[in-house]
Amino acid sequence: MARIYEHQGKQLLAGAGLRVPRGEVATTPEQAKEIARRIGKRVVIKAQVWTTGRFKAGGIKFADTPEEACVRARQVLETNIKGLPVTKVLVEELLKVAHEYYVGIVVNSSVNIKAPVLVFSTEGGTGIEEVAARNPERVGKLLIDAIDGLDIGRVRDLLTRMKVEEERREELANAIWGLYRVFRDYDARSIEMNPLVWTDDGQAYAADCHVTLDDGSIFRHPEFGIEVPRDMEREPTKLEKLAWTHIEESDYRGTGYFAQMVTDYRGDKVYVGFHGIGGGGSMLGAAALINKGLKIANYADTSGDPPASKVYKVVKAIFSQPISAYVMTGACLANQEQWYHAFALVKVLREELRDRPGFPVLILIAGNREKEAIQILKDGLKDMDIRLEIYGREYIYRSDYIGERAEKLIAEYLNEERGAE
Repeated sequence: MARIYEHQGKQLLAGAGLRVPRGEVATTPEQAKEIARRIGKRVVIKAQVWTTGRFKAGGIKFADTPEEACVRARQVLETNIKGLPVTKVLVEELLKVAHEYYVGIVVNSSVNIKAPVLVFSTEGGTGIEEVAARNPERVGKLLIDAIDGLDIGRVRDLLTRMKVEEERREELANAIWGLYRVFRDYDARSIEMNPLVWTDDGQAYAADCHVTLDDGSIFRHPEFGIEVPRDMEREPTKLEKLAWTHIEESDYRGTGYFAQMVTDYRGDKVYVGFHGIGGGGSMLGAAALINKGLKIANYADTSGDPPASKVYKVVKAIFSQPISAYVMTGACLANQEQWYHAFALVKVLREELRDRPGFPVLILIAGNREKEAIQILKDGLKDMDIRLEIYGREYIYRSDYIGERAEKLIAEYLNEERGAE
């Protein structure tokens, strides 16, 4: 899934006929001041980042005058929210709210549903999970047929069932149906208005919205400028953009996923280049390293039986970072011809480590052609002056041991390097 910013989502909602607060995006305090002057009333200044919890983190502030908007915008633009720098803010009119609702549509992929589900709550402005746990009678759901879509009559019936005031139902039903049209027309995986507000003057507004798009549809929506179609809480790094463009975008032979976990390498921390094959086993391997206090520079995955050329490119991306060890946990027993990985690893490691004596390399590889893969690795790397350990399927469920070995190899390598200085 790929995310878009709140201001982009509101543009889509406005295009579908929903009311949204008047507002514009600013990247400087002076721009925020000018936008507030044009709005001519109290404004709210909202950090544009791909995460929730903005208010508690200081990413949402209010201003009575353009001059105050300038001050508040500067404060927000100097904020980091969950490690994400704020580079732009949405300055919009502050609504007079009579009531807050929640509306969301999400694709439920569970085996028993496999369809979009509309969720409506008579209590908005907070997490829907909290409302459902505290007051389940305030939450209603509709299953949406993937072919026939959503009929507005069903929305009206839902609002009636939820005992929404009669004079509000038609306005709210139109807003909810408009939300569905955006969901459908822009290939969303999830979309929500939280809150959908009812104002003092009797109108419905989308006061906030969150939209994630199906990453397979991004090529149809170039207007969003999404360079890496993945569910990320931040803009992609330069390395991630290169990895997507040169590894994954035009080569559908298996997976070649690469994401950086660290973007600022300053300080004396030691980072591990992490490489997994498959989801569950990879997560266990990553957790084993983290449990030993080791820092993972990246998360990479080459499952789905990619060719050696694609694996090679992913591992090259890993080594383009300032890492002090390379660890692969490749437990994929069902559909992976592992000797392709072995050939790729031999080529990369010979290229990257010829001048890095003692560098730690820990490889767990299991699956089809496992014995052949291990032999290829041993033969291809036997003359390399590196700390190499290779494990097979008997270590799949011994992730703690892999973490211990990685910790020991890295400590030996660092001590050796310090002694050589």
